Amino acid sequence: MALNEFALAEDITIETDDVQIVFGEYMWDHTSFRIGGAAAVYVKPLSEEGLIITLQKCREQKATYWIFGKGTNILVSDRGLKGVVIDMTGLSGIEAEGNILRASAGTALVQLARYAAEHALSGLEFAAGIPGSLGGGIFMNAGAYGGSMQDVVKSVRVLTPEFEIRTIPAEELDLSYRHSRFKTSGEIILSAELALKPGEPAVIEALMKEYNERRREKQPLEFPSAGSTFKRPEGYFAGKLIEEAGLSGYQVGQAQVSPKHCGFVVNLGGASAADVWHLCRDVQAKVKETSGVDLETEVIFLGDFA
Repeated sequence: MALNEFALAEDITIETDDVQIVFGEYMWDHTSFRIGGAAAVYVKPLSEEGLIITLQKCREQKATYWIFGKGTNILVSDRGLKGVVIDMTGLSGIEAEGNILRASAGTALVQLARYAAEHALSGLEFAAGIPGSLGGGIFMNAGAYGGSMQDVVKSVRVLTPEFEIRTIPAEELDLSYRHSRFKTSGEIILSAELALKPGEPAVIEALMKEYNERRREKQPLEFPSAGSTFKRPEGYFAGKLIEEAGLSGYQVGQAQVSPKHCGFVVNLGGASAADVWHLCRDVQAKVKETSGVDLETEVIFLGDFA
């Protein structure tokens, strides 16, 4: 339900039709882990103007806020979030001009890959099974099967902390393994241009089908998760290190190291954020003990885990 009044405090309101708002929205409905307490304020801008108005109001009231896409790489505390969650999925849309795709940040990567295939454009096949959004994919430089966002991003439109809209070329994005400038810059991704290559639709479709079959065969897609839980340490594979540490199937509550792929922590049903948090810490400690390698989580932890 679209509301025309957005209030973070009793004496301050925003009058606009460009946002949807819910108070006390549980985040288990908005994360792929299906875990998370309530956000004090949950806002879904329906336009860039609505986003800017929301951010300005957060700034005025010194309110903490978090930018969400599809919540596929996030674990929210059981205690919830005492601030504003801004859901970017209301900003979506794709258009093609020759070999260039332009898409808004909230567009699903799966939808984007499908659109590219339908327009005989190659380069996004790797993203056909990645469940996140374009903005989140660029933020994390998402990738799979030898491809990543840095291979296709041409430029990114952003909103700066000063509320200016800038276009940043790919060479200035600092894209590397699961990293981009956006982790520290304070800029918010609005949209991006992707440079693809002409391809044969049948070949593109076959490759996407192959990747998705490999995912179903090797990954525990039958359970909620955030995908690969740990980053790949240089020279190693996280899943192999975890398996060698004897942690395949290891559980804390209803959180489990998947026996199907030890790089995945899954929610067997009713897992708490605390279950996942403690399991991750146990895995890190055991892998450090057995191999001497420090595992870094790929999942982003939001809220109070004390």
